[in-house]
Amino acid sequence: MSVEALSAALAAEHAAIFGYGVAGAYLTGEARNLARQAEAEHRDRRDAVSVRIEAAGGQLVAAAPAYSLPVPVTDAASAMRLAVELEEATAGAWREALEGTADDDRRLALDAFIASAVMATRWREAANITPLTLTYPGAS
Repeated sequence: MSVEALSAALAAEHAAIFGYGVAGAYLTGEARNLARQAEAEHRDRRDAVSVRIEAAGGQLVAAAPAYSLPVPVTDAASAMRLAVELEEATAGAWREALEGTADDDRRLALDAFIASAVMATRWREAANITPLTLTYPGAS
């Protein structure tokens, strides 16, 4: 198992949780519910990967007090664009983690990659962003 790859994914999960805190302030109704669901999923993945890193004797990456956001957020539309970016970033981190993982760690990384890619698609749909899906989710 690559503790480094899992640590990078943990850092991406921390950033996503922070970002959803910002995005949620601009969302209402179903979009806010989707943001809450996504944030809860990121918190669950953060906790799961933290357990794996600690079990392997690795040091946990601490969450930063604040993160630079990839897009300015001023309204619901920009909050949804932020959500797409957050999911793409976490998909990318988990995609990178796949190469250095095996067994249960690989399953965690694959499930997280897929979940982030699917959530990015849901946000694109909510924000009317096309294309809805990408050939290589999480690719820079």
